Amino acid sequence: MRSTRRLTGGLGVVAATALVLAACSGTPDGGTDGSAGGEEVPEGVTEVTFWQQSFTDEENEWYESVVDSYNESQDEVHVTLTAVPGDAWEQRMTAAQAAGNAPDIRTMNYGGVRNAALTSQITPLSDLISAEAWDDLQENVRGSVTVDGEEYAYPMLVEPSAILWYRTDLFEAAGIDGPPTTWDELVADAELLTNDEVFGMRLAQNAPDLSWSTWGYQWNVAGHLPISDDWSEGMATEDYAPLLQAFQDLFASGALPPADGVGYPDASTFGDGQYAMMANGSWAASQLLNDYPDLVPNVAVAPMPSFDGQSGQTTATLGGWTWAVDGNTEVAEEAAAFIEWALGGDTENVVPFFEATQFSKVSPRVSVAEAISALPDVDSVNPWNAVIQEEIVPFAQPEPGYPWNVSLAMGEAIEAAMQGTPVSEALAAANDKINTEIANSQLAGTGS
Repeated sequence: MRSTRRLTGGLGVVAATALVLAACSGTPDGGTDGSAGGEEVPEGVTEVTFWQQSFTDEENEWYESVVDSYNESQDEVHVTLTAVPGDAWEQRMTAAQAAGNAPDIRTMNYGGVRNAALTSQITPLSDLISAEAWDDLQENVRGSVTVDGEEYAYPMLVEPSAILWYRTDLFEAAGIDGPPTTWDELVADAELLTNDEVFGMRLAQNAPDLSWSTWGYQWNVAGHLPISDDWSEGMATEDYAPLLQAFQDLFASGALPPADGVGYPDASTFGDGQYAMMANGSWAASQLLNDYPDLVPNVAVAPMPSFDGQSGQTTATLGGWTWAVDGNTEVAEEAAAFIEWALGGDTENVVPFFEATQFSKVSPRVSVAEAISALPDVDSVNPWNAVIQEEIVPFAQPEPGYPWNVSLAMGEAIEAAMQGTPVSEALAAANDKINTEIANSQLAGTGS
């Protein structure tokens, strides 16, 4: 049994005023436009252009390094790399596609692969990358890039989207002997931990962040996602009521404060000591290790609670990044050869990425995962790695591939409930929006 004792001093609320900021899945944007090496393309050499969303400095440096290494390894193809800030990505990509000069290769999250494949925005890669490279992938991850029997992108990494990060020192002071295992316990603990100096819980609060960060909770509470498998019918039913109610209760209690001005993927406000618990992805490990080393000994992780309290259930989705080849490229074979060399070939090309990011991300390749597990210092570098790998990743579902507006409808419903809209009313509105999207985008029968 979990034991608690009341904090002295009563329940207080720290004053906070913040703008609600939209964010998208992934690590916080940390880069600017740039090209690997900066050298000109040699005459007579085939150029392959590659756009990556800008991530952390460590990730960007690996991208530059692997591109430089490939360019030095042979003299027939030159890959030109550009890092594009996340907040400029959609505008830049849309403009490039309209002008007919989209990059030959681009980073793409798993959720975008199916739609891009069905609309011929990206090239099938099944026959352009070797069977050995495909067979080295974990089956559930390979399925995330497979559409109608063809693979359309090569996976680079996966990241559990929702992990419970908590302060062991604050739990001890509050007399709480372990992380919550149900959402009822989560709400109760968050209230108990809230005082004049700290809030109990940090969760996504704006609709865009709620849209994707809650996929795992949605799956857990309802046993399904809010659209039928064939994408013909909205299923934002009362099955989701406990989830919306939990957000409403947390916000009403004061344990979940008004938004703190940074997006869900950013762990800085937890690192600064504003919260006792935080929901965030595995990528938060790198930020905490690099920016808040003094806090690390007092931070532990656990799976996000399930609604029935049972362990070994889905409470997170596996998101992350793939590399895809443009549907209109004239250098598909050369682009695919580079992708296989960098991501699907020698493990020595890709293991340094996971080392640079302090094992805060997970390789979808069996051979790479084995190479990483053989390293002597993984758990000393990332003290949370074992729990994430053993208790969260195996039970996570791939992130859904349906159009963003379906996810946004649920995000808006959770936000509305959190702000006081009756749960049934918020869910009814979400279901209407999903059915409208099904009709407008002619989704019926196109699901996986």
